[in-house]
Amino acid sequence: MALPVLFPFRSRDTARVSHRRFPHGRRRVTIDHEPLAGVTPSELMDWFGSIGQTMEYGGEVVPRYLAWHPLDHVRWELARPAPGGGAAEGARFRIVEQFAGRPDHRIDVVDRVEKLDETGIRLVQRVAGIVVLQLEHTWSAGRDRTHYVSVLDLGARSPWLSGVNRLLQRRFPDPMVDAWITHNIEEVGLLEHLIPRLRPARTDSPSAARQAG
Repeated sequence: MALPVLFPFRSRDTARVSHRRFPHGRRRVTIDHEPLAGVTPSELMDWFGSIGQTMEYGGEVVPRYLAWHPLDHVRWELARPAPGGGAAEGARFRIVEQFAGRPDHRIDVVDRVEKLDETGIRLVQRVAGIVVLQLEHTWSAGRDRTHYVSVLDLGARSPWLSGVNRLLQRRFPDPMVDAWITHNIEEVGLLEHLIPRLRPARTDSPSAARQAG
């Protein structure tokens, strides 16, 4: 389903991006986003916890995940519900995306949600119980805005898994990681436009009062 782009994408220069390389081929990308105006941490938690639902977008009812990035998002599935049900801590998300809309930048992964609360979400992949890929978004409230930081860790810390890290470097080469950075800045910025559309209409507004009268 190809959706129109209704809201402007943020540009790369709106965020502070840092890259670090560690022993055994491990990499880390940190994106310190421009704060989200008019969005609260609890709304961000609700967004991720209900990402499998639909919303009104461009006069149609569409999957929220596709509206979140109309050009790059392909599919989202709840591969396994959380122990208490739904898209909460302990669930597994299947995520299909292609960064910059390029087939050679396509991912199709299943991540375990190891954290989801009002401070952020952490998505993890493990090999033999050891973390080899982790994406963590953290949020903190400011005055009428929320500070949002994304950290992508690629590779295991253990020297015994340096071979896995080499495979990850081939699977996620630097040009693909760079395309993901742009993608992440764009999708985080769109939350400023999408989340307010999910709020219930106020019944104490002047227009609502006129309709009631």
